[in-house]
Amino acid sequence: MSTALAAAERPTTTVEETVPHAPADTGPRPAVGRAATRLADVDPLELRRTFGHFPQGVVVVAAEVDGRPEGLVASTFTIGVSLKPPLATVAVQHSSTTWPKLAGADTELGVSLIGHGQSELCRKIASKDRESRFTGLRTSIGTGGSITLEGAPVTFTTRIYDQVRAGDHDIVVLELLDLAVEDSAEALVFHQSEFKSLGPLSPEA
Repeated sequence: MSTALAAAERPTTTVEETVPHAPADTGPRPAVGRAATRLADVDPLELRRTFGHFPQGVVVVAAEVDGRPEGLVASTFTIGVSLKPPLATVAVQHSSTTWPKLAGADTELGVSLIGHGQSELCRKIASKDRESRFTGLRTSIGTGGSITLEGAPVTFTTRIYDQVRAGDHDIVVLELLDLAVEDSAEALVFHQSEFKSLGPLSPEA
């Protein structure tokens, strides 16, 4: 079911409003865990492994460029950046050879959240074999050139709102134009270099 975002504004609830606060504790606390490491001294691979402790959703950003599908896989998609206008961000490495094609095509971009059973599809699109990345995949092409994956839990139609250089990445701000939600589909997360399913906690957890 597709829904224009302009007609789907809902009030938000912050984490602070839903999780009760523990009483303030101003007394000294013993140090726990290993000693802190200055980031200037951290090996990039170690930093990547550390970042991997944060579960992240994975998306495919795709569009039709010069009559052929182009897409990339990203675990750096962030929603809720702004509600008015509705904005999200995605961080793209400077080494990407696909992003310049998407950014320079003057087309809308599709964003598809990878769902349960789609991990192999994700690896296919991320492969170096550019010619067959979308071969055999069920996709939908929007009137503005966006490509979304059928069966994804959530898809957005977007356009570039802004782009900021940040270290070895570009932070791309995307304006959300339209969305579709598949209520029966479950999302995956990428955690410690593996795709993992989501599920409710048991009452004892």
